[in-house]
Amino acid sequence: MKKVAILYQFDLPPIKDGIQKPMKPGGYSDSGADIAVELNKNGVSIITPVDKPDLNNDLDWVFPDTKQGIQSAIDNGANVLWLNTILYNEHPIVHFFNSSIKFVGQHPNLVDTYDDKWITNKLLTENNISIPNTQFISKKEATNYKLAIDFPVVVKPVRGRGSQGVSVAKNKEILNSKLAELFSTNLYGNSAYIEQFLSGQEITITVMPPGTYKINNSNQTFLTPWSLPAVKRINHKNGIAPYNGVVAVIQNSMVLNEDELNAKNIIEACRQCEKAAMLLQIKAPIRIDCRADKNGNYFLFDLNLKPNMTGPSRLHRQNQDSLSSLAARAIGWDYFNLLNNMLVQQW
Repeated sequence: MKKVAILYQFDLPPIKDGIQKPMKPGGYSDSGADIAVELNKNGVSIITPVDKPDLNNDLDWVFPDTKQGIQSAIDNGANVLWLNTILYNEHPIVHFFNSSIKFVGQHPNLVDTYDDKWITNKLLTENNISIPNTQFISKKEATNYKLAIDFPVVVKPVRGRGSQGVSVAKNKEILNSKLAELFSTNLYGNSAYIEQFLSGQEITITVMPPGTYKINNSNQTFLTPWSLPAVKRINHKNGIAPYNGVVAVIQNSMVLNEDELNAKNIIEACRQCEKAAMLLQIKAPIRIDCRADKNGNYFLFDLNLKPNMTGPSRLHRQNQDSLSSLAARAIGWDYFNLLNNMLVQQW
């Protein structure tokens, strides 16, 4: 019998090559609790750190992703660990890979490598996957660089988290100001990532790993990664989709209609996202953000290896659908169906 424990991020990941990935306040304990409550409501055995978890207390439902926290979950009976956290090569979870425990989530080595936008985009470019023009600027170059991309440009952390720290610069003066701001916080390390700004529609595509899934009451087997229907983003602020911690995704996102989903450029964007997922050999869903140029051609600009999995499993969280759960609903999956199909793909 599956006995599932959900892990959350307890502390910042280590700095790698001078680059820091920022930490979400609460370490995804909110979405971890959403997952645990939804599975529990639908008969999945959930292991929790307290005997009678409070629906209003996220930490009653999740274990910290420390070695002690993981061991506590196992000691309490968990045989499946849901990795709702930020992973890296030396993450404590690697100490438990030789046990009989199963996992839901990516492999730490995958995340450690491809959470770096520069490395990821090099892989995509080498495999003829369309990405925007990009440039890497280090802190020591911030006042003495030559930009090879036309304005406007997007300024990003190299190992970012959603739209946190992302902004648009329309000229060099603004870009210099944005770089100074990015480097002064010490949240993101000593490098920044500059990207061509694309003026067209933005979409998000959730790609599922290979496996057998229950869709419309029948099992369907996918031998390669496959995509859920694309979600379009609207109501951008200064050219950037707002962070979902500030604006709930249900207020600025919707699944494309049938005609839009059948458009050649959307079909090609999905194909390229699936190709990217196959190159990465994903073990769990990823979310890929794409944006079109003025001609309607889509470019992949952000691969999120840990898509947000918030959901409306509790009364005070009814507006907390994620982009992936919006997409899942378009194929007939409610929040539980999405989570349960992810659980089936345990490794």
